[in-house]
Amino acid sequence: MKLSDYDYNLPREFIAQYPADKREQSKLLILRRGSGEIEHRQFYQLTDYLSEGDCLVINNSKVFAARLFGKKQPTGGKVEIFLLKQIDGLKWEALVNPGRKLPPGTDVEFGDGFGCTVLERTDVGGRIVNFHPIDDLDGAIDKYGHIPLPPYISRDDEPVDRERYQTAYARVKGAVAAPTAGFHFTPELIRTIEDKGVSVAQITLHPSLGTFRPVTAQNPLEHKMESEYFSISDETARKINEAIKGPGRVFAVGTTSVRTIEKSAFMDEKTGKYILKSESGYTDLYIYPGYEFKVVSALITNFHLPKSTLLFLVSALAGRENILNAYEEAKREGYRFYSYGDAMLIL
Repeated sequence: MKLSDYDYNLPREFIAQYPADKREQSKLLILRRGSGEIEHRQFYQLTDYLSEGDCLVINNSKVFAARLFGKKQPTGGKVEIFLLKQIDGLKWEALVNPGRKLPPGTDVEFGDGFGCTVLERTDVGGRIVNFHPIDDLDGAIDKYGHIPLPPYISRDDEPVDRERYQTAYARVKGAVAAPTAGFHFTPELIRTIEDKGVSVAQITLHPSLGTFRPVTAQNPLEHKMESEYFSISDETARKINEAIKGPGRVFAVGTTSVRTIEKSAFMDEKTGKYILKSESGYTDLYIYPGYEFKVVSALITNFHLPKSTLLFLVSALAGRENILNAYEEAKREGYRFYSYGDAMLIL
């Protein structure tokens, strides 16, 4: 496995800078992994490929306004605090910019007396910060924070991103990167899918900034995945297991859903099939070509960056050549790529 084998050229005009006018009217490329056959549809036509007894697995992780811009005290120098995860109470792990100007002991104010103090450095060059006592910390972060758009969206966040850089079913706050394959669903489309006899199961996995980091190791097997929090409820495990035991298929919405349910699959000695257990914790499951999928039958996903772990994962499911051929076809047909882009269904 060579990193260069997972590279492709993408002119900037293919990178979506804004969401589609309507979520469900994005384009949908159908890729049949057995034959490499490709079809072109609209996302709302996804229902044509789902059948009674199938299970659709969605990630209900919610993005929060993780980017805070403030002023260093008492000098007034402009700084950025990028929140990563809450440690406890008022204490958070964060990235800071410029790092050289934010040593431990620095105070930062964001507005109206809302601020924090830098406590210590982390092993990866970040900081531990402690917010000053406040009645509603979540509300203050939401008020002063900005939506953490990915680096390939070359603009500042705007009001539209508060709604659209988020799935319609997001409810568990904690992500600094969105599970973008879910952007194309509306509540109405979910109800239509359920009316077909398809169960919809919710998992939680909070994507980290590692989502956007390209792999740099020439041997991708040397790459280390970031650990991310996940949770699978009893109800979700039951719904997925009913599909596995019956005639249904498991459709994962996004690579985060794939990694979560594959992490929690185990062999049922009575049936000889892999089934799912309910659990929560952290996972750094790394899926690349050669991986044998245990539970996932099909994947709904967006178009991913070159040389990325996400591209490795979809290649593991559909085959590298099939994926790269599909990406070239998508470019010819004017598909939009990355977070705000169009979608692919791998069957």
